[in-house]
Amino acid sequence: MSFEPSRIDEFLSNFEANKNKIRNFEGCDFLELYRDQNNTNIFFTYSYWNSEASLENYRHSDLFKSVWAKTKILFNAKPEAWSVNKLASLE
Repeated sequence: MSFEPSRIDEFLSNFEANKNKIRNFEGCDFLELYRDQNNTNIFFTYSYWNSEASLENYRHSDLFKSVWAKTKILFNAKPEAWSVNKLASLE
């Protein structure tokens, strides 16, 4: 997600206010927020959902609609999202 630099604090406040609600949404097993080191107006959320159905339930929830309404007006570029399958994990 690429934000208008002057709107980053609004995004971070909205994320802070909702991160625990998102993480505790049924089916969400993990949630992190990342910031690009070089382009500091670019952020990524990374989450684990226990099923595609759980993610879809979140995407259609009042929580998502509320968070997204406050987030999408802050972008300075079209947001992108991917659903991926883990092929390997090394610890």
